Amino acid sequence: MSAAGGGRRLVVTQNVTVDGAVEMLDDWFDPADQDPEVLAEMRRQDATSDAILLGRQTFEDFRGYWRHRDDDPTGIGAQLDGLAKHVVSTTLTDPAWENTTVIQDGLDGVRRLLATPGQDVVVTGSISLCHAVDAAGLVDEYRLFVYPVVQGRGRRLFPEGSAPRRLRALETRQFADGVALVRYAS
Repeated sequence: MSAAGGGRRLVVTQNVTVDGAVEMLDDWFDPADQDPEVLAEMRRQDATSDAILLGRQTFEDFRGYWRHRDDDPTGIGAQLDGLAKHVVSTTLTDPAWENTTVIQDGLDGVRRLLATPGQDVVVTGSISLCHAVDAAGLVDEYRLFVYPVVQGRGRRLFPEGSAPRRLRALETRQFADGVALVRYAS
């Protein structure tokens, strides 16, 4: 794990269904329509990080939805515009979003990023990237916003065949809308 070596911590933050799906195939999550308590917790967590790490597809989705968004009452768009964004991709050449660096050498580049000074680096969405950083033992913490929904399908944060291991519970909190935050140290 990165923090143990004196560098930055890598934190995986995901929205997940009760049955473990992180892939949003149905309408169970709307980033622009969050419960005020959940949004306040997300904003509190934003204060502990100064960089986001994304896979190419999630980066392009975020760029298309959040970039320079003037009609965003959540403040997420403005926060992302100013945040250091790191995209793991061998095909993206021009990110077309300020404060973005493309990491073309995969996990080696992620390790270099984690060795630099700074606050937490957060990975969200980016399911394949989450699988890769998890398998490489780079994750320091998992922050899961569990939505009271059963999707019944979709990719999981921990895919079939993941190595078994115990995580250490850090926090469990329930919000008025039924969403639960569950935090684990890896």
